Amino acid sequence: MKFSRLAEYFETIEKTSSRLEITYSLSDLFKELPAADFDRAMYLLQGRVSPQFESIEFGIAGKMVAKAAIQAMNLDSAYFNKILKERGDIGTTVEEFKKQYTSFEAKDLTVTEVYDRLLELAKKGGSGSQQEKMSILAHLIRQLDPLSARYLVRIPLGIMRLGFSDMTVLDAFSWMLKGDKSLRPEIEGAYHVRPDLGYIGKRLKEHGEKGVRAVKPEIFTPILMMRAERLSSGVEIIEKIGECAIEPKFDGFRLQAHVKKHHGKTEVRLYSRNLEDVGYMYPDVVAGIVKQITVNEAIFEGEAIGFDPLRESFLPFQETVSRKRKHGIEEKALEIPLRMFVFELLYADGVNYMQTPFKDRRKLLSKVIKTKNEVKKDVVLIADDEITDDPKKVELLFEDAIERGLEGILAKKLDGTYRAGAREWNWIKFKRSYSSKIEDTVDCLVMGYDYGQGKRTDFGIGAFLVGVYDEKNDRFLTVSKIGTGLTDEEWREMRKRCNKLKSEKQPALYEVNKIMDVDAWVKPGIVVEIKADEITLGM
Repeated sequence: MKFSRLAEYFETIEKTSSRLEITYSLSDLFKELPAADFDRAMYLLQGRVSPQFESIEFGIAGKMVAKAAIQAMNLDSAYFNKILKERGDIGTTVEEFKKQYTSFEAKDLTVTEVYDRLLELAKKGGSGSQQEKMSILAHLIRQLDPLSARYLVRIPLGIMRLGFSDMTVLDAFSWMLKGDKSLRPEIEGAYHVRPDLGYIGKRLKEHGEKGVRAVKPEIFTPILMMRAERLSSGVEIIEKIGECAIEPKFDGFRLQAHVKKHHGKTEVRLYSRNLEDVGYMYPDVVAGIVKQITVNEAIFEGEAIGFDPLRESFLPFQETVSRKRKHGIEEKALEIPLRMFVFELLYADGVNYMQTPFKDRRKLLSKVIKTKNEVKKDVVLIADDEITDDPKKVELLFEDAIERGLEGILAKKLDGTYRAGAREWNWIKFKRSYSSKIEDTVDCLVMGYDYGQGKRTDFGIGAFLVGVYDEKNDRFLTVSKIGTGLTDEEWREMRKRCNKLKSEKQPALYEVNKIMDVDAWVKPGIVVEIKADEITLGM
């Protein structure tokens, strides 16, 4: 496919506010896309050259993209920047100048040709790399037509403005094959195991429905983590799942470890809940896994928690969280060492254990991790568990976990499978906060904001609208408007972040009651942690 044709689809989607119409447009694009171009086009749709979990970033800022455009068309920089400031969008600004510019280098490039050049740009590093990146981008701008140039310059900045989520793409995959959403559950199941839209789409294009049925775990491709349901007493838990395994609920970092031995070396990557490779932050955990792993390949999960060797006690999350950093990592690792308590085995030496009953997965852990479970000596340990069908015992185990400074307990169904990305009754969380007021926090998306009044006039923001994701309907639903809890500096920072993601219209995935309307909409990108006493229904 020619990139110019892909750009036409970009424009159609950008102009569409209806999620259903966006789904139809994506489906039409996927039908037209050759299998050879599918994964590349899918990444470009997301403003990337790789899946989210691969740390390939463009490393080029807005000012550098503007300089590349100025260089490409030999423009007056002051005039270009003046128009850019008026428009507020690098894409349409470059497009307008391209309409007035004629180049002997013009060429109708394919999707693959553009993708390969952008991948080359992203991989440039070291001394002089910024100039090389600008030269690659400038050359592409000269070659492409105006509409294609609009989207080309947005891709490295990750501001495609297309307004769809991964779930919309999964719907479109089903429409591509069946003309309806009937394949969505099966496709979504495969996506949860291999959360790579380029990979999933290409398999569907090449092999149809059979393509996703054969999807299996892959080392260094994170699996979307399973989540737990919530109950507030031992009686409720036993009534729901019967005899079960009770594990302590650690208050730390949930990590998914991928391990592979090759050429005499052991490579370890640690993934967070949001699929980010965070292994560099936790060198002590990585070293522990290298020392204690007994197989050649494995994928397993656990929780990393701060440990005080002197008192032989676990640290509260407020201290553990200080390990999440990009600088001063080694020093902090000495100050606050981590212990990783492993509780799930998903894959080992070519065998997929996700459909294996939990009690059997659990037994296999001791064959994968060599540990004496001595918290003073071992970095990687296997989480304790106790099997019971007695509600009173569940309550006692819960109280014991609280006394040890932990968050609560997890009850696991003995014959339960590992359901990637799902929240099901195979796991049940029991925390103190579930039986009283809301002591837990809620992660919410910032959807928009109102301009400031009074003291906050100078901030430019007086309140912001937050919402949560409705997985079933692929929508963001409003929770509340937040007008307190921030310092003056935090209000200014919130306005600054919102402006970077400001949208001219309400994003297609937002479902908002008119009484919650805002002065300015913000595209998905800012998540805040909300603490509240209770939830009430707004009228």
